[in-house]
Amino acid sequence: MQLVNTMTKAIGSAILSNRPLPKAGPYPTGDPYLFCVYHKDNYPQGNGKMEAPFSGNGSDFDPKKPYRMYHGSKVPGFPQHPHRGFETITATIEGIIDHADSAGNGGRYGEGDLQWMTAGEGIVHSEMFPLIKTDQENPLRFFQIWLNLPARSKMVKPSFAMFWKNDVPKYTSDDGKATATVWVGTNYLGIDTNNQPPPDSWAGDSANDVALVHIIIQPGGKFVLPKAHEETVNRSLFYIEGKSGILVDGEAIKEKVSLE
Repeated sequence: MQLVNTMTKAIGSAILSNRPLPKAGPYPTGDPYLFCVYHKDNYPQGNGKMEAPFSGNGSDFDPKKPYRMYHGSKVPGFPQHPHRGFETITATIEGIIDHADSAGNGGRYGEGDLQWMTAGEGIVHSEMFPLIKTDQENPLRFFQIWLNLPARSKMVKPSFAMFWKNDVPKYTSDDGKATATVWVGTNYLGIDTNNQPPPDSWAGDSANDVALVHIIIQPGGKFVLPKAHEETVNRSLFYIEGKSGILVDGEAIKEKVSLE
């Protein structure tokens, strides 16, 4: 698998820094991102009540387990908790999430859907992971990313947006060995239009050139990472999983790392 960068000829190497990712917990982020975490839990069959076989202890984050209950008791997840002054972007890959909040929003989403919540002046919400399948396992994979709000928008009214799987643009290479889901960003990979960020978002200003892309490269595949549109914008690349490693601008990457 190869990933190359279009800036290589300009700077000599596409990789400016290489940092190992933590085995558990949030990934390193730069401004305006406050937080980024990748959840991967192999939940078992449900019992008809969407519950796990064992009750949680209230703070289960053990990375050595096949799955975690987090702050959930019988249903894994994060019961009601507050946010203020930023946005949460929840990008699902596999599995189901139940959302409810103090603004009256609620619903079930997953399997590629994208949720964008602006906390603004303050909101209380919950994110639970129901084990809805009783005849098979309930694997869950998703990213949650916190994006800071501009100073002028810190205390705006909370808002909520859902972008369903079929409305999230995707790119596939000519040979079918590389795909990219463009959660946020436009004019990348031949994608001219995308879902509009909330009006008060940092991503709402095109000059900030915010982009979030999930890339999958099959063995033997190649992907060219487009450079940022703005000269002042840097991109970070997280290599989160893979059996044989990846080549980035000719450098072999074997471990889970953050590249800039």
